[in-house]
Amino acid sequence: MKNFKTIITIFLLSISVISCSSDDGTDGIDGAQGPAGTANVIYSTWMTAPTAAAETIDGTSGLSTSINAPELSADILAKGTILVYMSFGGGTNPLPYTSTAGGFANTITAIPALQKIKLFRFKHAADGTTVGLPTTLNWRYILIPGGVAATTSKTTKPDYSKMSYEEVCVRFNIKP
Repeated sequence: MKNFKTIITIFLLSISVISCSSDDGTDGIDGAQGPAGTANVIYSTWMTAPTAAAETIDGTSGLSTSINAPELSADILAKGTILVYMSFGGGTNPLPYTSTAGGFANTITAIPALQKIKLFRFKHAADGTTVGLPTTLNWRYILIPGGVAATTSKTTKPDYSKMSYEEVCVRFNIKP
């Protein structure tokens, strides 16, 4: 039995040595590098919005205007992620954005709809007055189409709304 194990060991060793070779054939030709992509992410240029008008939404009075988002489809509304940013002064801020502009706590929020995004500013005090929504503010949206639903927590997509504007731009190769 000892000779049989030795013979089998020598046989297996010789097969592995004989079958190993530094010549494994010729390599194929590398393909051309494709353009940098953004994984089907759609983003707008920076834009201004038309003059805001008074509006009441869900019992809250404020000012609203809209920006066109022609790529904002029913599918993205149902399954995707919609990010909207505001730029002024020296910073870029995600919506909703809360500040004390005009001396009162107020919020600017985005309300997406088919092919457009409503921008709505309201005061936190229900005193019947509003804080302006200047046409000098710049806006940008990023639309991230939905994909296949995650099946485990290990494959859950990141929460883009919790990322900074810069982190989203880096992730999707978007020029800020």
